[in-house]
Amino acid sequence: MKARAISEKKELVDIIQRSRYCHLSMVDSDEKPYVIPMNFGFRDDVIYLHGAQHGKKIDILKQHPDVCINFTTDHVLRYQNEEVACSWSMKYRSVLCYGQAEFIVDPEEKIMAFHIVMAQYTSGEFKFNPPAIREVCVWKVKIVRIEGRAYGY
Repeated sequence: MKARAISEKKELVDIIQRSRYCHLSMVDSDEKPYVIPMNFGFRDDVIYLHGAQHGKKIDILKQHPDVCINFTTDHVLRYQNEEVACSWSMKYRSVLCYGQAEFIVDPEEKIMAFHIVMAQYTSGEFKFNPPAIREVCVWKVKIVRIEGRAYGY
């Protein structure tokens, strides 16, 4: 069974929307890869992320804003013959999104981003207190390139 490329925008967006988290990858100042799992929001070809104001990922993103973000869904372990190790595999659907991290500083835009992140996980209206708006670092990644693959589907 071969992995197949996914090119339909609707299918790519569906995978992103059904993902519970993403992996944010970047390259540090020593040109070493750095990948972390994150919660996210997604709307209109823009991925929204948030975290602490300071730390390794923020330092990296300020110096090197190019990122690749991975989303995966529908993981199912399968086999053709239970006793033959090489016949085991994992079904999946995945998407890679490329772009640059852009920090959001405007409080109203931060609130909008918070709502988009919350909408990824739950419905409802939320309030955000001033310290959270002020102290949480928020950034967006406008997707400039997207690709997907599926194996077993």
